[in-house]
Amino acid sequence: MKELLLLRHAKAKVTKNNIEDKDRQLKKRGRLDAKNVGAWLKKQHLIPDAILSSPSTRTIETVKIIYQELQVDGLVIQEDSRLYATDIEKLKMVLASCPETTQRVLLVGHNPELEKFLKYLVGKEALPNVKKLLPTASLVRLSLDNMLWSELGQKRAQFESITYAKLL
Repeated sequence: MKELLLLRHAKAKVTKNNIEDKDRQLKKRGRLDAKNVGAWLKKQHLIPDAILSSPSTRTIETVKIIYQELQVDGLVIQEDSRLYATDIEKLKMVLASCPETTQRVLLVGHNPELEKFLKYLVGKEALPNVKKLLPTASLVRLSLDNMLWSELGQKRAQFESITYAKLL
């Protein structure tokens, strides 16, 4: 069974002083949340085979902190520009490029794109009815019934859980 882990980047600083959105850095709380998510992934034995990340500063910072917590040799962080300011079709294309031997993928990106993708993959009715579905540093766990990554489509994934960093 394949698994897809969707992670919204951790809490970032507000844009000011002409800093581009893409260049926003994590806040202190964001760094702590990322560390907690990484420790939780390790404790739950949810070590990804592949990490795919938007190239934005805040997503890369989030991923690097998680990577340090996982303490796994040989795991490569793959930055992909298609994961920044994206849409469902580009997200599917990025995942379709994963080797079929990859069993668990951690995809780190942004809202509202990740939330739209999540609803597309499992259906809105399968998700908890909460005020804010994916606040920063939220991790969604989805299972995929032994399909190819290229077969990922509407309502093809099974919702397993959402883990909120602020509750860790």
